[in-house]
Amino acid sequence: MNPPLSIVVPVLNEATQVAERLAALAPLRARGAEVIVVDGGSHDGTAALARAGADQVVQAPRGRAHQMNAGALASHGQWLLFLHADTVLPPQADMLIAHALTQGTPPAVWGRFDVHINGTLRGLRMVAACMNARSRLTGVATGDQGLFMARTAFDAVGGFPPIALMEDVAISQRLLALGRPVCLREKVHTSGRRWEQHGLWRTIVLMWRLRLAYFFGADPEQLARRYGYAPSPPKDSP
Repeated sequence: MNPPLSIVVPVLNEATQVAERLAALAPLRARGAEVIVVDGGSHDGTAALARAGADQVVQAPRGRAHQMNAGALASHGQWLLFLHADTVLPPQADMLIAHALTQGTPPAVWGRFDVHINGTLRGLRMVAACMNARSRLTGVATGDQGLFMARTAFDAVGGFPPIALMEDVAISQRLLALGRPVCLREKVHTSGRRWEQHGLWRTIVLMWRLRLAYFFGADPEQLARRYGYAPSPPKDSP
């Protein structure tokens, strides 16, 4: 029988934490969820370390959109959850997703969790609260919030657009054509390392500038370089 939920985890050079993060998913696997790790060309042994804690380890071109599309293609679940490697789910995430996507008239076809940002910087709680409120207002989710959706919805919108940055915003905009997301109050916990490395306000300003630039049609590959992330995906779509 196919699993009800497939969890797709894109990774790149996450050797220091991948085993611990996948161990946290073991209870969900025990209840029937499938875990697929998609490696984007790590050179630190991430893929080998992931095998013990995943049902599949898939290789794909570097770039979250490409990696998550490859994971979805390899998966078997009725529902898909796309989870960043530095994000931790609530313990009952599988049950929460099942309830969110089967209740209601008509049932919702996608959603996300609220997010809590781990870290010592003052202001991270405010950043997370603003992210959650903005998402609830606009219907646009970020990858840090643990995007989940019915496979039928993923297929209907053609998956993640093969772009270097803002793939979460882009697929949210596509999914909004199918309906509003379920915004769960239960929180995923994600790392605040980018804010801590680059400074709280500097990171906030940069992210808002990138979002505005994307909204006005800027090239996502150029935005990715400004963000400090320069994937080299192939020219053709996955």
